Amino acid sequence: MAKRPGRSRGSGQGGSSSEDRAVYIISVAAELAGVHPQTLRIYERKGLLTPARTAGNTRRYSQRDIERLRMIQELTQQAGLNLAGVKMIVEMEREIDRMRSRMERLDRDLQAARRRLQEEVERARQRYERGEIVPLSTLRRLHAQLSAGVPRGSASRRGPIAVGPATTHPERSPSR
Repeated sequence: MAKRPGRSRGSGQGGSSSEDRAVYIISVAAELAGVHPQTLRIYERKGLLTPARTAGNTRRYSQRDIERLRMIQELTQQAGLNLAGVKMIVEMEREIDRMRSRMERLDRDLQAARRRLQEEVERARQRYERGEIVPLSTLRRLHAQLSAGVPRGSASRRGPIAVGPATTHPERSPSR
């Protein structure tokens, strides 16, 4: 699948910031990171880096990719990790980024839910100030049902639970 130039898949970040724009060809990226171009191909095969591709399938690297290359070099040369260890770290960073994005999305959802709840509480408070704990329309419907002799539990009854004595029909009377 051809990837649009200008977007890096390997960064783990969605977005179009300047550090995500894939503009460097492999030789320039290798020089900026201080490695041989073949090293970049190896890192890509190992899954440590995923450069963007042009329509002609040429690799393009972003500033974020260059930073990742430098981090890989530091982990292998200074910390003494092998590529399998580096791959684990890269995968953990991707997972952390994914979880951070999810937390931000959930936080936005939580804030929206809190705002809706606060609005609903405010509406209920305003109804209470008008003396309307239970909406008047509900009470009128309940009163009409009770006055009409609709039995409790009847399928035609809708709304809140009816209060008061149960209405019984003579044919259902337990005394018979």
